[in-house]
Amino acid sequence: MEIRTNSRSSIYRHEPRITKIQTRPAGNILNLPEEIIAEILSRLPVKSLLKFRCVSKSWCSLISSEHFIKAHLKISKRDTNLTRHKIISTILQPCYSLKQCSLQPLISGLLSEAVEFDYPMKDPNNAVRIVGCCNGLVCIAINGKYFFLWNPSTRKYKKLPDVDDGMKRGLFITKYGFGFDESNDDYKVFGILSGFCKARRYETMVKIYSLKSNSWTRIDAFNDGLPFDDVGKFVSGKLHWGRKFGLNSKWDIVYFDLESELCGKIKQPNYVESGFSPSLAALGGSLCVLCDYPQSSVDVWVMKQYGVSESWSKMVSIPYVGNPWKGPYSTRLPLCIGLKGEVLLVYGSRFLVYDPKDNRFRRPEIRNFDTFLDADVYFESLVSL
Repeated sequence: MEIRTNSRSSIYRHEPRITKIQTRPAGNILNLPEEIIAEILSRLPVKSLLKFRCVSKSWCSLISSEHFIKAHLKISKRDTNLTRHKIISTILQPCYSLKQCSLQPLISGLLSEAVEFDYPMKDPNNAVRIVGCCNGLVCIAINGKYFFLWNPSTRKYKKLPDVDDGMKRGLFITKYGFGFDESNDDYKVFGILSGFCKARRYETMVKIYSLKSNSWTRIDAFNDGLPFDDVGKFVSGKLHWGRKFGLNSKWDIVYFDLESELCGKIKQPNYVESGFSPSLAALGGSLCVLCDYPQSSVDVWVMKQYGVSESWSKMVSIPYVGNPWKGPYSTRLPLCIGLKGEVLLVYGSRFLVYDPKDNRFRRPEIRNFDTFLDADVYFESLVSL
């Protein structure tokens, strides 16, 4: 049968418009119990589900329901084959843009195709940064001033209110993070504003945005010292940063709890050796510490059970390659682990896959891809804003 969509225009400019869908007769599937239909549909990709909303009013209601969206999200999170996972990157050349490519081909050694996004406030002259990814939502910052929550799979987005009271005094958001407060079912954006105000004094201000209230609130946080890293790593309801005072002082792992809005510290691994430069990452939903030994290797420690210091374990030691980590934006960031233990990591401004079984590196093939600044992993979801 032939099904046409409602002619009513969408309130979101970036939502794809489906004009015609050809389907086979539904047959007996429409006669199945709703829970069975829901179970089948929840295992399908978002692109198909957006089309299937047009099959019937009942399917549209089901796919749009909060219960179904959460069930679909749960399955996407557990996608060990990584078929629903994507890499999103900020491209710098020839101009600012965002691109995405499927994660699974990068890990498996197949050719991948990068696709350019049509994201909010897209303009080659507007600097775009990735604040974070959570449950299929991506938080982006435009020119360090305008923030958006955006679902790349459904193309829907929401512009956050401006942080007027701070920016009018000459302050700018220099540290930030994005995550989910599960207890309150709320997505939150964390920002530290700092800079020289009109009185020529250096000032800082901490604010947090709540999607439920659609507002920024000023809070007291990190009064004993600001984090060192720019972007907080979201793990288990908390945003994490590395923090260090002075050149020879101790490096700490500090966090901000999105539920209680309190700060704290995480106990570090019992490192066997010293003489490394530490940094933080989030890997497969777990907190990890990267120990960079100059000209030697990068050890990756993973906290397998969050909050349990005894669960820290050295997962892999990645050797240096050639002229190590050299690039305009030199980073050492593991993004994900494949089913066979392969590690996809950011190497300068490109990707590498390291296989610890044979101690070899491989550069993934990606068409239509250029030098990038940020890279993160998100997975498809129907989460609405």
